Amino acid sequence: MKPIEVTEFPSLAATFFRALGTGAKRPGRVTSLPPVELVLPRVVLNAQHVGQYSALCGFHVGQGVPLIYPQLLTFPLVTAYICSPQCPWPAMGTVHLANAIEQHKPLHAGDVVRVEMGTGGLFAHEKGQGFTLDLRIVRGDELVWSATQSLLRVGVKETSGAPYASQIAADAPLSCQTEFSASADMGRRYGAVSGDRNPIHMAALTAKLFGFKRAIAHGMWTNARALSYLLPATPVEHARLAVEFKTPLYLPGRASLWSARDGTSALFEVRDAKGQKPHLRGQLSY
Repeated sequence: MKPIEVTEFPSLAATFFRALGTGAKRPGRVTSLPPVELVLPRVVLNAQHVGQYSALCGFHVGQGVPLIYPQLLTFPLVTAYICSPQCPWPAMGTVHLANAIEQHKPLHAGDVVRVEMGTGGLFAHEKGQGFTLDLRIVRGDELVWSATQSLLRVGVKETSGAPYASQIAADAPLSCQTEFSASADMGRRYGAVSGDRNPIHMAALTAKLFGFKRAIAHGMWTNARALSYLLPATPVEHARLAVEFKTPLYLPGRASLWSARDGTSALFEVRDAKGQKPHLRGQLSY
């Protein structure tokens, strides 16, 4: 299968608004995803953009290109796929459930890379139909970063695939490490840097159209904010991260980071300010 080069990027926000007034795709039971390979053949890691992202998420210059930053490079491909006829389900009602990332080699500002996305498999979930997308960053002929993004189409009754299995197997008592705030405009600020201008993050008014009482923080921002505390002060050569998104962090809001460390690995959760309700749960090793 020949990869398709993506040159036009659909507006995810416009897609969500169109879905409010038009009939959504209803494919019936889906037993497999049609194979699709999308690619951005030449992307340059922009030092200014990396710096803007790092500052917004709490990373320091000495930490280098953050482990989670390359996910932003894949966003145009993921958006193009979700908004395409090849994706069986509409954007509205499809949520980011989990992420698994592996950094094979560190990236640097100025690197020229190839960004790839391929369709993965299906899994059954108690809340609907799950599916995965495989993400890759290649520098020259070398795979330097890869991830599996797990998405959930909420409300599908007839599902396919094996039941969802968490990749976070470890368990340990966690202690509170720090607290942090998410400002009322964090969704707009992160959306401007990441390109993810989903209306649920932009303002209370637009979030209410999709069933939320207020705008919610991007799960990937919340994840990055936690990693800025958990990762060492210097760049890491190799790292693995698994994270599951649980409940929304409403804006403005305050959250707490809980973790248990074992050398260069950590089990962690971002919870509400009272330390009771989890927003996300993750496992990190480096």
